[in-house]
Amino acid sequence: MWLRRAFYRWMFPAAVVLPLWLLIGWGITGAGGWAFLWVLFIAIPSVFVGQLVLTLLQRARPSARETRMASWWDVLGFGVWHVLTIAVGFFPQAWFPLLLTAAIAVALALFWLMLWQLWGEARTAGTGIRFLATTPPDAEPESSRRSAADADVFIIREKPDAGV
Repeated sequence: MWLRRAFYRWMFPAAVVLPLWLLIGWGITGAGGWAFLWVLFIAIPSVFVGQLVLTLLQRARPSARETRMASWWDVLGFGVWHVLTIAVGFFPQAWFPLLLTAAIAVALALFWLMLWQLWGEARTAGTGIRFLATTPPDAEPESSRRSAADADVFIIREKPDAGV
């Protein structure tokens, strides 16, 4: 319970902390000039925007807003992605390509997980997204058909004042 609440609160600060860690990690490890350009122009913006988009998708779910907790799927997905992002920030020469590929794959999987959860909650909610089947005009009963002149008629009913 506390872990899910902590992850829910951690999402927006993570959008700043994780990209900052990539810059600090570059400075600590002395990864070189090309790595600095990669961090500055690709890694920091993509982690920042990715974290913001994923956080907003998480917060769009009614269950997350009501309980102010991340789901267990969120904890697992974000936990793995954040650990991989932190590991990439150490710039290990032997493992860097594998860690970077894994972090990108997990971020993409996390995006689809967020959409899947959002869609699932919207589909089961009473006021969620609905697809309405339309019936062809010849399938409607004769009494429900209206002429073109009836389309311009509006009926407005007033409610009586209740003590005003």
